[in-house]
Amino acid sequence: QVHIVESGGGLVQPGGTLRLSCKASGSSNIYLMGWYRQAPGKQRELVQTITVAGMTSTADSVKGRVTISRDNAKNTVTLEMNNLKPEDTAVYYCKVVVTPYDYWGQGTQVTVSS
Repeated sequence: QVHIVESGGGLVQPGGTLRLSCKASGSSNIYLMGWYRQAPGKQRELVQTITVAGMTSTADSVKGRVTISRDNAKNTVTLEMNNLKPEDTAVYYCKVVVTPYDYWGQGTQVTVSS
């Protein structure tokens, strides 16, 4: 069983920067780590993910504003997003893939507002 601990989030002003961290434990064979988000009334969507080899997938809505980094030895992933907009407001979830299983964190609220 994979255990996920998320940190970061909270209230951020428009144009500000967000930093989210995720640490996974319970497996030494994690293929993918990354972040998804879900806004009220909408489906959960990709933000950015990274594989153990360093390949990334990024949503068009955040391209150019996000950077993801991963420490494979520590099973941690960090997402930094800048120039935040009100439409970035959502619950952000860490996703961990240990093939063939997906594991999710509990989510952390990010609110972009002045």
